[in-house]
Amino acid sequence: MNQSKFPIPKSKSVNPCQQGQLIEIEITDLADTGDGVGRFGQLVVFVADTVPGDRVLVRLMQVKSTYATGKLDTLLEASEHRIRPNCIVADKCGGCQWQHVDYDYQLTAKQNQVIQALERIGGFSDLRVDEILAGKIDNFPQFLGYRNKATYPLGISVTGQVQAGYYQKSTHKLVNLNQCPVQDPRLNPLLKDVKEDIHWRDWPVYDEKQHTGELRHLSLRIGRRTGEMLLTLIVRTGDLPGLEAQASDWLKRYPELTGVCLNINSAKTNVIFGAETRCIAGRAYLREEFAGLEFQLRADTFFQVNTEAAEGLLQAIVAELNLQGNEVLVDAYCGIGTFTLPLAKQVQKAVGLEVQAEAIAQADLNAELNGLKNVTFKVGTVEKLLPQLDVVPDIVLLDPPRKGCDRSVLETIKQIKPSRIVYISCKPATLARDLKILCENGDYKLVRVQPADFFPQTSHVECAAFLARQTGIPTLYRLG
Repeated sequence: MNQSKFPIPKSKSVNPCQQGQLIEIEITDLADTGDGVGRFGQLVVFVADTVPGDRVLVRLMQVKSTYATGKLDTLLEASEHRIRPNCIVADKCGGCQWQHVDYDYQLTAKQNQVIQALERIGGFSDLRVDEILAGKIDNFPQFLGYRNKATYPLGISVTGQVQAGYYQKSTHKLVNLNQCPVQDPRLNPLLKDVKEDIHWRDWPVYDEKQHTGELRHLSLRIGRRTGEMLLTLIVRTGDLPGLEAQASDWLKRYPELTGVCLNINSAKTNVIFGAETRCIAGRAYLREEFAGLEFQLRADTFFQVNTEAAEGLLQAIVAELNLQGNEVLVDAYCGIGTFTLPLAKQVQKAVGLEVQAEAIAQADLNAELNGLKNVTFKVGTVEKLLPQLDVVPDIVLLDPPRKGCDRSVLETIKQIKPSRIVYISCKPATLARDLKILCENGDYKLVRVQPADFFPQTSHVECAAFLARQTGIPTLYRLG
């Protein structure tokens, strides 16, 4: 647990609190884990399902020298920011952490999370962190029903019924769902009906302890703009009698369903998707429209789960870059080209780098689909490909996984000296760490940071940080 946000005065005294003790505290902050935070003497206490302004009785579950985790026992006085959750199992399901927090305060908390990470970890001051962007439909914030993809672990109830849902926080106890308020509501009928069909077919559900059974996960995906859907069963070996007939029935029953797929994952792992995906009926992809382009998305394609928020962040990037059409742009960690392809329309040349060969194959296909001939995609690690580029980029776009960039990537960027850097991150702590490296020695200046709410009802926040080179060529654009 990251305690840097909540520093404790140094003290040699022994903490008198014990596990199981009941204490009364006021919640004053929200941690990046989603837990509420309060203090009991010198002790910082993290408590799930609480909101700043709550006065609560807390049962201490784990006690360390300077901090503790607790479980909410009694709500003595409710915060003005506490609301009734939109989900009836919000207090059990581990899919959302903040259903009980009003949405405006969620946005405030996320913006503060970004600011505090940049100040404490990055060492930045005089920051410009703009108002957080929320995904919108018809100009109204979309904080429910936004997810275009949901993947549910499967299980069996004590009465033998097939279940699908999310695990309780920090457990493998499945919370059964027939609908989910954060996923696109058009997917809800499939969630309920597919469970019943699995039960009727008597297909064995996977037992992770014994590594027996077949059905591990149910994955549902929808094109927000097209309405096309894709249903995928993640299985151990693929031995499901009658699957072809059932898949055909699903296609007839749901006109929007374009394909039924089977993904094979025989490993003893908590990784959801395996390497092999087969199309059982229909086609192996759905069509989606994003930023004026058409994309083909397969069952295991990585695509931002919040289409509207991702488009909003892209629009902010385009506005900040003010592209003139003569730039060379390199998109590191480009995936299927979600941002590369829309930006390629506005630059002279774009290059995408990605380690996943399957993603690059889809990026090439989507580029061809949209008639974009000024973009090239390369397969390999960014660490290896970036120093070998045969172009000198004016702009480097970084969108690494949560762990951030390898130090060698940041050092290579400082050597090739692009005029501008756009760093997209889903974890403020690693963003702050990497920005500190890029800006050390005055090589780059952090111009501003634009947070975006890709994951309402959770503590996660996305950001785009904009950096400008401080030395070398004085103009923002290459001459000639």
